[in-house]
Amino acid sequence: MAIKPVLKMGEPVLLQVAKPVERFDTLELHSLIKDMQDTMASLHGAGLAAPQIGVSMQVVIFGFEKNQRYPNADEVPFTVLLNPRLTPLSEEQEEGWEGCLSVPGMRGMVPRYAQLRYQGVDQYGTAIDRTVSGFHARVVQHECDHLQGILYPMRIKNFRQFGFTDVLFPGQPVTDD
Repeated sequence: MAIKPVLKMGEPVLLQVAKPVERFDTLELHSLIKDMQDTMASLHGAGLAAPQIGVSMQVVIFGFEKNQRYPNADEVPFTVLLNPRLTPLSEEQEEGWEGCLSVPGMRGMVPRYAQLRYQGVDQYGTAIDRTVSGFHARVVQHECDHLQGILYPMRIKNFRQFGFTDVLFPGQPVTDD
């Protein structure tokens, strides 16, 4: 399909609540998901939400075996998730560094629920219901935030832990997150 440009923080569609998907297993939906996969792979992303490529629909993809942007992260199975619902399993939160393809070159320390259940459907309308923790839980929360018009800097509690990747982590390979 095609690698699409990723919208950057400040674009109005990134601040909107995305519309639920109502029709599954359509040519348009499969084409959108393929474009998202191509775009995410080209940028070595851990995930991507449809609003990031200008489509206001509740569609996220995520997953990787190894990721150069998150070299210490555990594998996350590739998932296509539509119309997601997230349920924290406790109030426990963990802080971790996050970047975003829509906020290139920056990282911030973001609190996220340590364990959660996510539900939704895939592109065929097949139910997905998983309980996850760790980096998998972080990625799901980050991507689903995009569907609510939330970018990770909006979740940062301490702006002393937010900045440019090359300054925060000198000597490490710089990626165009």
